[in-house]
Amino acid sequence: MSKFKLLVSLICIMIAGLAIASTGDISERIKKVGEVCIEGADCASASAATAVVVAGGASVESNFNKSCATCHNAGVAGAPKFGDVAAWAPRLEKGMDTLYSSTINGLPPAMPQKGMCFSCSDDDLRALVDYMVDAAK
Repeated sequence: MSKFKLLVSLICIMIAGLAIASTGDISERIKKVGEVCIEGADCASASAATAVVVAGGASVESNFNKSCATCHNAGVAGAPKFGDVAAWAPRLEKGMDTLYSSTINGLPPAMPQKGMCFSCSDDDLRALVDYMVDAAK
């Protein structure tokens, strides 16, 4: 009978050891991979390899290439082509506030709200409009 108790005790110790080891394995598998660093926040603890800059961290040209270029480089659905003075002239006559509003709120049927740059703030969108208008002057 004592051999049986010893065997059961050893098995229990082995199972407990496996449970402890698997808890560590689980912790390792579910640990955070990286951190999100929002522009303007103190991100000293985030490494360069894992930090992600969101929202206003992109340049105007980068935002243009990401969101606007698809339509404005090819003139899709009547979008004025980038740098096309004649195509931008009638829009400029309406004033910059109208252009800003059309970009922020959209202009059915073709111009989507925020020009598909949903990570852009209203100021980022105004900068995009300025960038395209400057290219058409």
